[in-house]
Amino acid sequence: MLYKSVHLLGIALLAGLLSAVPHGSAQAKAGPPDFVELAKKLKPTVVNIGTEKKVTPQRKTLRPFGGTSPFGADPFQDFFDKFFEEQVPQGLRQRSLGSGFVISEDGYILTNNHVVDGADEITVKFDDGRELKGEVKGADAKLDLALVKVVSSTKLPVAELGDSDAIQVGEWVMAIGNPFGLAETVTAGIISAKGRVIGSGPYDDFIQTDASINPGNSGGPLFNATGEVVGINTAIIAGGQGIGFAIPVNMAKTIIPQLRENGKVARGWLGVSIQPVTRDLAQAFGLEDERGALVSEVMPDSPAAKGGLKTGDVIVEFDGKVIKEMNDLPRIVAATPSGKQVVVKVVRDRKAESLAVTVEKLKEGDEGATQSAPGKLGMSVSELTRDLAASYRLKETGGVVVTDVKPDGLAQAVGIQRGDLVREINGRPVTTVAEYEKEIAAVKKGSTLRMLLRRGGSNRFVAIRVE
Repeated sequence: MLYKSVHLLGIALLAGLLSAVPHGSAQAKAGPPDFVELAKKLKPTVVNIGTEKKVTPQRKTLRPFGGTSPFGADPFQDFFDKFFEEQVPQGLRQRSLGSGFVISEDGYILTNNHVVDGADEITVKFDDGRELKGEVKGADAKLDLALVKVVSSTKLPVAELGDSDAIQVGEWVMAIGNPFGLAETVTAGIISAKGRVIGSGPYDDFIQTDASINPGNSGGPLFNATGEVVGINTAIIAGGQGIGFAIPVNMAKTIIPQLRENGKVARGWLGVSIQPVTRDLAQAFGLEDERGALVSEVMPDSPAAKGGLKTGDVIVEFDGKVIKEMNDLPRIVAATPSGKQVVVKVVRDRKAESLAVTVEKLKEGDEGATQSAPGKLGMSVSELTRDLAASYRLKETGGVVVTDVKPDGLAQAVGIQRGDLVREINGRPVTTVAEYEKEIAAVKKGSTLRMLLRRGGSNRFVAIRVE
């Protein structure tokens, strides 16, 4: 009887404790959110964006008689040129699909720049079936964001912008978009990582998620569990098995007002080339740990030069913001208004110093704080990090990797691609950005540069005539 009484008392106590747990407790929130209700609420704020642009087919010139006539101009070529030109369809229209989401009741929609770039016509389709004509009001290629405006007779449902800095790895997220043209597709997953650098540009700071993102999702929103936008779905890795990347919404918040008012973005410019602080470099420069951005070059007559920064300085704080690693600096500098005087804290000769620097406006063709300016070869490089190695599927753990190749540049002309490892320049090993820039700077105009690259597990040489 005593055992039975104690047993019943234990059950009663347990029931009382369970009943005392509030429904909104951490324990109750441990499971996934109600995606059904979230989807019902949020789908009206997401749009499908269809674009059309006229393209001119590239007509391959045919020389049926073996090329140039021995008598000068080919007397038959004009006839064949005219005949085949008439066979090429004129006014060919290229169509593409993407996604976006409404950020204001009066019809402003945020999407990726690459979704609407060069479009002659933009059609925005809503959850209720309405189709409205869209117009690009502002675009920023560097962040791959664009602001599209539609005119609606009624107020539009708005997606609330959240705080991407507050999200944590492991949180539930939901993506809504138009993958493969399949409208209003909802996928869910978690935040896999933050601060990803995938080599798309100097402002890389992507959110990585395993919520399925595919072609057509571009420009669509990534929602958190409370229905706030925390990212703009942008990139995938081919064959990445569900790995997707989103631009943090806080980065978009900093430029939306400029896109709305001016149609473009004005960024701050410091005028330095930087590289990561490795373990060995940290010891050499007297740092306690691997932090900050190491200045490998100060551009002449730049804000950095005027403010007294020097090659070899390690920037550890900029305008009150801690620089934990190299990629923090370009983003912070870019978001700083032109004309603002800031305090830059550096470690120089093992001593901390504070410098006053007045940030200037980044002009077209200038480079802000970046891994390496495109320079005379039309390519940018960075020292290989673990994230970059994963992005490019490289087995190597060190070296210099190509992160950007400019269209119509010398590097593109000889077939250099993003993800190529630069092994040697003119027979001299290259293992750091500083070594790369030193070798490039030594190349004179009119000379031929020999570069050893590694791609796909094998080496190859390229020769570049530096004009």
